[in-house]
Amino acid sequence: MTRALLCFAAGVIALQLQPVLPAPAWLGLLPAGIALVAWRRRLALPVALATGFLWAAGFAHLRLADRLAPELEGRDLDVVGVIASLPAYGERSIRFEFEVESSPARLPRRILLSWYRSPPDSGTDALPPISASRVHPGERWRFTVRLRRPHGQLNPHGFDYEAWLLERGIGATGYVRPRAPPLRLGLRDSAADRIEQARDTVRERFTRMLGATPAAGILAALAVGDQRSISNEEWRLFSRTGVTHLMSISGLHVTMISGLFAWLVAALWRRVPALALRLPARKAAAPAAIVAAFGYALMAGFAVPAQRTFWMVTVVALALWSGRIVLPARTLALALGVVLAFDPWAVLSAGFWLSYGAVALIFYVVIGSRPRSGRWLRLGQALRTQWAITAGLAPATLFLFAQVSVVGPLANAVAIPLVSGVITPVALLAAALPAEFLAQLGAWLTEWLLQFLEACAMLPAALWRQHAPPLWSVLLALAGALWLIAPRGVPWRAGGLALMAPAFALPPPAPAPGEAWITTLDVGQGLAVVVRTANRTLLYDAGPQFGADADSGERIVAPYLQAVGTVRLDALVVTHNDTDHSGGAAAVIANFDVDELLSSLPPAHPLHAMLPVSRRCIRGAQWQWDGVRFALLHPAAEDARARRANNLSCVLRVSTGTGSVLLTGDIERVAEEALLGRGADTLRADVLLVPHHGSRTSSSAAFVAAVRPRFAVIPVGYRNRFGHPEAEVLERYAALDVRVLRTDLDGAITVRLGPAGVEAEGERMLRPRYWRSAGASPPGAGG
Repeated sequence: MTRALLCFAAGVIALQLQPVLPAPAWLGLLPAGIALVAWRRRLALPVALATGFLWAAGFAHLRLADRLAPELEGRDLDVVGVIASLPAYGERSIRFEFEVESSPARLPRRILLSWYRSPPDSGTDALPPISASRVHPGERWRFTVRLRRPHGQLNPHGFDYEAWLLERGIGATGYVRPRAPPLRLGLRDSAADRIEQARDTVRERFTRMLGATPAAGILAALAVGDQRSISNEEWRLFSRTGVTHLMSISGLHVTMISGLFAWLVAALWRRVPALALRLPARKAAAPAAIVAAFGYALMAGFAVPAQRTFWMVTVVALALWSGRIVLPARTLALALGVVLAFDPWAVLSAGFWLSYGAVALIFYVVIGSRPRSGRWLRLGQALRTQWAITAGLAPATLFLFAQVSVVGPLANAVAIPLVSGVITPVALLAAALPAEFLAQLGAWLTEWLLQFLEACAMLPAALWRQHAPPLWSVLLALAGALWLIAPRGVPWRAGGLALMAPAFALPPPAPAPGEAWITTLDVGQGLAVVVRTANRTLLYDAGPQFGADADSGERIVAPYLQAVGTVRLDALVVTHNDTDHSGGAAAVIANFDVDELLSSLPPAHPLHAMLPVSRRCIRGAQWQWDGVRFALLHPAAEDARARRANNLSCVLRVSTGTGSVLLTGDIERVAEEALLGRGADTLRADVLLVPHHGSRTSSSAAFVAAVRPRFAVIPVGYRNRFGHPEAEVLERYAALDVRVLRTDLDGAITVRLGPAGVEAEGERMLRPRYWRSAGASPPGAGG
């Protein structure tokens, strides 16, 4: 049975790697497969593999059928529905899942909406003021909304937002429009709504008692699974110290709570002889464990980590009830099969692999060790288990996040018993009982934990950071880790280090001398380009700022640079003073050493003070790195008084012996004419970064003709409000037979200037998945 379940899981994984779904007619093979197994049991494994594949395909067809129709994108639509999740409050907006009940158009059952405040200086009252007291789960509202199909930025080693939306069953995203005032219509009051309302009440209670403090957010995350209550600063601390898995309702917490309830029921059951005679206490504890795990998982919003643990607890409890002790491998396999049967997209989550990996490593270490009876011996066993989890998961952590917390074993040795055994139960009691001292106690313990973690994070070499290793080396390292942490008696355990070495020691892929790789990252409506030579890296703009505490530098640029092995930036070019180009620069500087800043920013701009060397972009500056030539073509000294900051954009030409790229920022026709007047022959390039995102103010016919590119790269946001790129601009490039690549449709675009000449490809072409091809839509106006 275990092997059949693993084959079922392998089939589910195989489906999630497909660029297109199999035709629905193939789903008819499922009954035939079941009948075949009944006839020939030896065929169970291949049939289980095919069943997993087709089962996941069936779910995928149903999920994709519930997406917004392309013709409804960008239109104002009236909807009535119910707020179906905890609202997430930002500085200027509220975001929540909305369950559609009625609309003139056919809409997905569940959509993700943002409700924006009007800017304070806008002079308009587009929407009523939004406060935490006005929007709650279970409320029925009438909105006018503007929607688009699921779409997200796609970058190498980056988060797949579209897959996340698919798993949550969200068929469209959008925002509330001011055409008609939003109207609250009452409450739906279903069982699911009451659960969400209880979670909302608990979160508000912590905020009311503790204020907007880090402790309040962490206690809310532990009690009701609201991870958005934890700030980015705390998440960075948890990541650096390797305790991220503890700061939400994780499998460990669910197991601890279910075990506590089971122990209490068993203890009370034994005190009533009549009950104990009718049913053994151990059997009575089994349903208590299931109920406790289910209740706690519901309070977490039934998130995937809690689901996994609930099914695991259920399998073990049922085995205890039946008197058949299930082997650990079978327990894991059963829980795996149940989770994937209900959620085939769980395999796309990093937490899925780390969660199951941690539990499997615990079984691996504990089963292979002798029972320990003394206090110090038990402590030694606990430390060995923690070491096994750290070493065993290190290759996967490195592959997924390009970093491993060196202080993780120390931090977890304190954090695991404190968070799971003390803070989480206190948080649950504070959520259930109207006793403020419990919340204050939880806050005091949390603040002490944060101080301890900060001390751990300050230790030398607290975090190992490197490039993301190739998959083959990770698989080899996992085998080495299992050998290294094997029970006593296994020979040559230290030999596992040799198998782990390639993942940690191999250098990252890089251009050869004389070659250049230029990647235009998908940052939405903004610009960030990474230029890599054999030993040097230049960042040309750092993308937009998304909000007060979020920008593309932190979310997209820095993770990409780390994953490809960048240790320091030799130069940062900030083309001009627009936040869609400079908004992520501060975060990049905070994460990497930067040798110098080249920009056309005003003298008082704060970025100048963040770096020891800051120079203005001036035409004529040239340098060479690893056989690759760089030349600044704009602005000239006399352009300093340009009326528009766009026309001060730093224009950089990168060339090798086999090709060249022209990076143009946001220049408009005025700057294009200046460049043409100073030497049209210097503009010739094989690849052109299209000026100003394809705006009609740029890409004049004369400029495009002078460059004569083979490829045109347009950095642009999906269905952006500016309508970029303009149709007339696209026609201009098409008339010259230029191949156009767009970040909104192709994802991050990598250009390689190498021995084979010039090669360009988009991330969506390199990593095609069925949900991405289904999510793409033809170019159109913004909205």
